[in-house]
Amino acid sequence: MFRRLFWIMLILALPTVLLNGMFADFLGYELPDVAGIEWVSPALGTIIYAWGGRPFLSGAIDELRARKPGMMLLIGMAITVAFIASLGASLGIFSHELDFWWEMALLVVIMLLGHWLEMRSLAQTTSALDSLAALLPDVAERVEGDEIVPVAPSDLRLGDVVIVRPGGRVPADGEVVDGGADVDESMITGESKPVLRTVGDHVVAGTVATDNSLRVQVSAIGDDTALAGIQRLVAEAQASTSRAQLLADKAAGWLFWYALIAAIITTVVWASLGVPESALVRAITVLVIACPHALGLAIPLVVSISTERAARGGVLIKDRAAMERMRSVNSVLFDKTGTLTKGEPAVTDLAAADGFEVDDLLRLAAAAEAESEHPLARAIVAAAGHRGLDVPRATEFRAATAVGVRATVEGHEVHVGGPALLAQRSARQLQESATWAQAGATVLHILIDGEVAGAVALADEVREESRQAVDALHQLGIRVVMITGDAEPVAHAVAAELGIDQVFAQVRPEDKSDKVLELQKEGRIVAMVGDGVNDAPALAQADVGIAIGAGTDVAVGSAGVILASDDPRSVLSVIQLSRASYRKMKQNLWWAAGYNIAAVPLAAGVLAPVGFVLPMAVGAVLMSLSTIIVALNAQLLRRLDLNPQASTAAAYGAWKAPSGDVAETALEHTEEVAVQSR
Repeated sequence: MFRRLFWIMLILALPTVLLNGMFADFLGYELPDVAGIEWVSPALGTIIYAWGGRPFLSGAIDELRARKPGMMLLIGMAITVAFIASLGASLGIFSHELDFWWEMALLVVIMLLGHWLEMRSLAQTTSALDSLAALLPDVAERVEGDEIVPVAPSDLRLGDVVIVRPGGRVPADGEVVDGGADVDESMITGESKPVLRTVGDHVVAGTVATDNSLRVQVSAIGDDTALAGIQRLVAEAQASTSRAQLLADKAAGWLFWYALIAAIITTVVWASLGVPESALVRAITVLVIACPHALGLAIPLVVSISTERAARGGVLIKDRAAMERMRSVNSVLFDKTGTLTKGEPAVTDLAAADGFEVDDLLRLAAAAEAESEHPLARAIVAAAGHRGLDVPRATEFRAATAVGVRATVEGHEVHVGGPALLAQRSARQLQESATWAQAGATVLHILIDGEVAGAVALADEVREESRQAVDALHQLGIRVVMITGDAEPVAHAVAAELGIDQVFAQVRPEDKSDKVLELQKEGRIVAMVGDGVNDAPALAQADVGIAIGAGTDVAVGSAGVILASDDPRSVLSVIQLSRASYRKMKQNLWWAAGYNIAAVPLAAGVLAPVGFVLPMAVGAVLMSLSTIIVALNAQLLRRLDLNPQASTAAAYGAWKAPSGDVAETALEHTEEVAVQSR
């Protein structure tokens, strides 16, 4: 709507301004000698006021009813006073110097432009709850006697038995009554490793059976499922997060009262001096010169440009209020799996028994695992590929749940598996494997012809950029916290490697938002960074929710800021952008409001005793000049480099702010955070 109105009003404003007698006199050109040309500006100006000004007039009425004067009331007052004064001047009721048709037309056009930019920058999605629901399969396979009947998950009842096939999603919460499978619960619990679920174990709707089929007896449906509980948490946290009131609205509210009181004082003073005509002219001049041209663009221009720069730097802003809050964050809470780590297992260590070579063992293990779809098997095959090993073809492949795989490779019987395999073969683990297990790694042993030949350690691989991100955040005086559903040894091993300040481990999905709240109760301003469904409530509860764009749709839907890449250093880009854009907002607001604060007394005639009264035309031109200055100042944000490497360097004081700003050093960042904390 604002875009359409802007272009229509711009077309109407051009003849309104150029064919206005007051504007022509000011610039010193002659209007064409055409009958009725003096009525072009009044006719088009009336249309501009009634049509283009309608959104502002409606908003002004709403602010009056709410008794909260702001930008809309200030704009509505300015264009209404300008319209009445100009109409009176055109009809000969008021002085000719109150002909403001051109000024009113430009004000409406500029305000429409500002609101168009603002609306465009605030495009948001509300897909979080829909994405959660999408985790459920479209069809569940219910066992009815000797038959298997496809039904919708919503048609399931307590006590029903359903089949979950390999690669399929569990349609409802329940207990396993037959079979066993490694279940991928990462989207619910955040646990990076598939968890073995056998008879008697509980499974959650939305999780995936990775290798074998299960029969599950339904124990919870509808609103009673864990997934529905997460949905409620997300909805409640989102509803409790209120948008910060715009600085521009606050400034406009103050300016409204300033202009109104100044106009009343002006009227009283000039009337008491015995010049009522001057009282009217000066009072109207005060109200019109308070038109917030620059003020109306001060915030939207910065938001529009910063949003565009952010997108180029891989930062997508969905909630502007969250972006503004990012500048004062003093704690960043990272989810481990998929954020600080890659979210998938990788080979971290290899050991060979006497008489065997490491590369040869890996080659044989990869051959045995080649036909398996298990994540650990894929990691072993990938490790062999990274080393450039020639993996032979295996035959007689067999897989046993919770035990491992067996295959014949180059005439040898090769087994790869965990502790159950060793127990089955009465074999002893390699000495090195105990240390790996204590550090939280998954350990698989490789047996060749029944003899333990070696072992391989697999763990969720830490991203190379995570260390830089944590160190840079420390340089800014920001506390780094990690939260995960993983076990204590795994969590603390990652935390020690990265130098993280605080760890929350073995945290269930319903408790993650509570941990965020716990930090907030300590007085921390928290930014939460995550990528999974289990992070959604915490993302919504945090002061700023930051989703890794490569993560799930629900995490993206619950966050206010989205990182297009999976580079955790991009958090530094968000902080840098928030501080730079907030600084520009303050500069623009001070300039825009400062002009009005200085111009209103001059328009009122405060210097009349010394022979100076600000002419309306000069005041209007100066106001337009202030708009240009605000626009140019906002454009300086285009020089901001939001590349993760540049933002990381900024934390160490290597980044230089846009032209005209003093370079921000890491010390200044730290001092700012310290002041905000106090």
